[in-house]
Amino acid sequence: MSIEFETELNTCLRASISLIVVKTHEEERTISRVKEVTDNINRSCVTWDCADGFKNIGILETNMSQSKDPLVALDTIGSSKEKTIFILKDFHDFWANSQVRRKLRNTAQKLKYSRKSLIITTPTSKLPDELYDESVIINFDLPSYMELENVFDHLLETPNVKVNLTAKGKEKLIQAAMGMTANQAQRIFAKSIVTGGSIDDRDIITVNNEKKQVVRQSEALEFHSNSESPDNVGGLDVLKEWLILREKAFSKDAQDYGLPPLKGMALIGIPGTGKSLTAKMISNLWRLPLLRLDVGSLFGSLVGESEERTRKALKIAEIIAPCILWIDEIEKAFSPNYGDSGTSQRVFASVLTWMQEKTSPCFVVATANNINALPPELLRKGRFDEIFFLDLPTFEERKDIFSVHLKKRKRLPLSFDLDKLSRESEGFVGAEIEQSVIDAMYLAFNDGMREITTSDILENIKRQVPLSKSKREEVEGLRKWLKEGRAQSASFRQLETAEECFVRIPPLEF
Repeated sequence: MSIEFETELNTCLRASISLIVVKTHEEERTISRVKEVTDNINRSCVTWDCADGFKNIGILETNMSQSKDPLVALDTIGSSKEKTIFILKDFHDFWANSQVRRKLRNTAQKLKYSRKSLIITTPTSKLPDELYDESVIINFDLPSYMELENVFDHLLETPNVKVNLTAKGKEKLIQAAMGMTANQAQRIFAKSIVTGGSIDDRDIITVNNEKKQVVRQSEALEFHSNSESPDNVGGLDVLKEWLILREKAFSKDAQDYGLPPLKGMALIGIPGTGKSLTAKMISNLWRLPLLRLDVGSLFGSLVGESEERTRKALKIAEIIAPCILWIDEIEKAFSPNYGDSGTSQRVFASVLTWMQEKTSPCFVVATANNINALPPELLRKGRFDEIFFLDLPTFEERKDIFSVHLKKRKRLPLSFDLDKLSRESEGFVGAEIEQSVIDAMYLAFNDGMREITTSDILENIKRQVPLSKSKREEVEGLRKWLKEGRAQSASFRQLETAEECFVRIPPLEF
């Protein structure tokens, strides 16, 4: 059982809180936990729903009517002489009825100090305004590793179930199920057994694939593949070195050594320089799942819905941890276009508080293009482990980027004049270099499917108008941010002065 939930519920019951709202998607598991608490404090426990009326589930017997009408049920509860805990299932469905709301409020007030309590299980923490002052809201967390292990072990007691799991495989299988409800995990474990006739280490992949669908139900989180290795990212040597040095940061050895858990990094810079690609690279390098937080999906039309979605997404990320949480274009989360009446600021405050107080090994990668839209409190010291600036690629980095994209398309880089391509593409970002290679391939493909040449790529380079030219003022403004020493260059090691950095990164000339 969740010790936190057990303690909080126990405290509320002993304090004679008359109305407790438990926010949960797992009604069956929640009721089971409530029953354990009530049994421990020697209180009778009764459930009610509109289909079956009252039903005794506690260790103490109690006689209740079988009324299925919510108003009559509340009357029955109010007149009951027994010290009983009443669990009302699906009662939020009746909140639209003004009579039920009023009756529930009256009943809650009547039960104060009576050692009787109402517990409402609901998948949402949104309450009618008049009930907020009468109630205490408790979140029922998703199952822990130990609880999922119990679900798995119980399933293995089924006759004729074959198990070919190693101890390490079992650990990884259960870890893969973290972030699911107990019922979801049980169904996926059972599906793995039925599909293959047994359960073994290969079923870890099955659970991970099913888990992607579950995570998508959070409405704001999505799994991303971690297929981008450091070899697929040209340049950014300092950033790569920083990541390799911290590759084992989430290991038990690092904890035993006394290293503090990593918080995250901010990637600031010019669009198209590889910020999103870097997030995927980190996932591959550290062999951790990559979750992308879709900022736009956090915002809903109902009051409190945005904050609820934010809390749910961050909670799932914590449960799945260790993982990488990628917040792409984080500055958009705080734009007034996304929310009304301060919603964006409340969401921002929730994310900041979580980043500051989280204890789970969840590494945040925040990317941003528009520095001016970033609140100063986001980038203050201690919020991230490091803030990297991704600038226009240098001569050598452009050569690396050309090599990466030629190899990616099964071309031999040594067959091309990389020095000339790099000189002619000064001011191009990685995305623009990639596009020049793709356009050259289309040119050669339509010319009798011949092999592409350096000249083909150069021709397409001349046709492009790079971002550094079309938005020169914005790019120079971004580069000034690095020049002022407000971030670590992702390409160069820390130099004595910011001016020295710009000796190696010359101003744009066209």
